[in-house]
Amino acid sequence: MLSEAEKHLGKLLVCGVCLGWGIRGRLHRKPGAGTTPEPSHSPGGEADIMGESGELKLVLIVRNDLKMGKGKVAAQCSHAAVSAYKQVHKRDPELLKQWEYCGQPKVVLKAPDEETLVQLLAEAKRLGLTVSLIQDAGRTQIAPGSRTVLGIGPGPADVIDKVSGHLKLF
Repeated sequence: MLSEAEKHLGKLLVCGVCLGWGIRGRLHRKPGAGTTPEPSHSPGGEADIMGESGELKLVLIVRNDLKMGKGKVAAQCSHAAVSAYKQVHKRDPELLKQWEYCGQPKVVLKAPDEETLVQLLAEAKRLGLTVSLIQDAGRTQIAPGSRTVLGIGPGPADVIDKVSGHLKLF
């Protein structure tokens, strides 16, 4: 069993490594590179992958108007997370590796309705972010085909925040 000091040291080590990745991304930035990343399917350098802040995350946006139960929300978020993972695994394995290495940050947010979810989807696509829109099969609580959760990322946190930064935590 690890002592408290060993656990703390481990946490510091992980934070240091993540900070190093962020600094490395800033130092290796191409001249003239902007904050908007290239789409994940096109070749780009590490600065393109990491974004300005050097942080990566995945956001899961839940429709609040459907009044899904906790278990239903968990299942729908899981579908979105798995879908996002599979997409990024194919399109940008290096980004996926960096996201995994930094603890796979995930944030669950709420959207008031389907219209908002669709608007967020369009904006995320416009910025070249990975998106996963989940539609329910309709076997339990809600109607078949209901759009329940939108996953955005994994991707640069500062770019994802341009799409979802105004939303409240679920």
